[in-house]
Amino acid sequence: MNATAAKKSVPNKVLVTGASGLLGVAAIEKFLSAGWNVVGVSRRKPELPSGREVEFLPVDLRDEEAARAAFERLTDVTHIAYTALHEKPELVAGWSSKEQIETNNAMLRNVVEPIVRTASNFQHISILQGTKIYGVHLHPIPIPARERDAHRDHANFFFDHEDYVREMGAGHGFNYTALRPQLVTGPTPGALNVLPAIGVYAAIRREKGEPFGFPGGPSFVWEAADADLVADVMVWAAQSPHAANEAFNITNGDVFAWRNLWPALAETLGVQTGPDKSTSVAAYLDENARVWDQIVAKYDLRSRNLRELVGQGDQHADFAFAFGAPAGPRAFVSTIKLRQAGFTKTIDTEYSFRNALQSLIDRKLLPPAAK
Repeated sequence: MNATAAKKSVPNKVLVTGASGLLGVAAIEKFLSAGWNVVGVSRRKPELPSGREVEFLPVDLRDEEAARAAFERLTDVTHIAYTALHEKPELVAGWSSKEQIETNNAMLRNVVEPIVRTASNFQHISILQGTKIYGVHLHPIPIPARERDAHRDHANFFFDHEDYVREMGAGHGFNYTALRPQLVTGPTPGALNVLPAIGVYAAIRREKGEPFGFPGGPSFVWEAADADLVADVMVWAAQSPHAANEAFNITNGDVFAWRNLWPALAETLGVQTGPDKSTSVAAYLDENARVWDQIVAKYDLRSRNLRELVGQGDQHADFAFAFGAPAGPRAFVSTIKLRQAGFTKTIDTEYSFRNALQSLIDRKLLPPAAK
């Protein structure tokens, strides 16, 4: 057998960092379904909606020594799906924080350097970015933003990550793909997922006899990216020559306005809609934490405190709803490059949101819809 054939015969093994997060869980599920060997890495063991088990390493990626000890032993890793993310407690303010940038840069180095040192058949890494690479949190961006519109006019670890994997790949013989999804949602608790926060907000309002009015600011049109769809792109990018050393925007393929989707979300959650009521979701959940505890007891929900369920999704919801803002984000991205490269899957955003909320209900993380 020649060297090329031998290399091809080695099974693919992907290291998924941020394994317990929204995109980490989705990536593990998709790679497992595609027949890959998978190792998950995060501080907390991931809980997969499918109930499958996965090889797991509990590692805090900020700890360089612990990361080296864990990853140098993984000599057969061929790919990395890097979904790990460090956020500051004050979410939006943290996006421009020098400390947050430095921490995220160190975490990536702590994964890649031990792997390239010992994994002789390492081939590819996917990294996650987003529309903040276009500066959407700071200033208007081109409509639609194309991948070439990412200008380094602001501090952002997304730029640093892409520079790093490009340089390391050139030196060590592996490829990278930078994925830029719009607002990411799915059925995983915690992190930056707005849907658990919406579900908790709805449940508390129902328990208190309050209508489920839209809590945000001015109406605007936006795009989203289902976590499973992003994970499908990761599996595709890991093997497609058209994805090598490229960046791709990712959306579901349609657009939405929160107010238009609100009745559908209310139907899934079993709550009554009502007039708009400008409300900070983050403040409302803090003020009604005891009500949530009562709901957990009433419906025998699985033991999970409010913060573990919602993560920073309530803060993200305030941003995503344009609460207290004069206008919503004007963030539309072109996905033409991704389509032309060969990835063509899409998903209806209303279905995506409703399916994720129903999954949270089915797993007894949110209360059942009212009869």
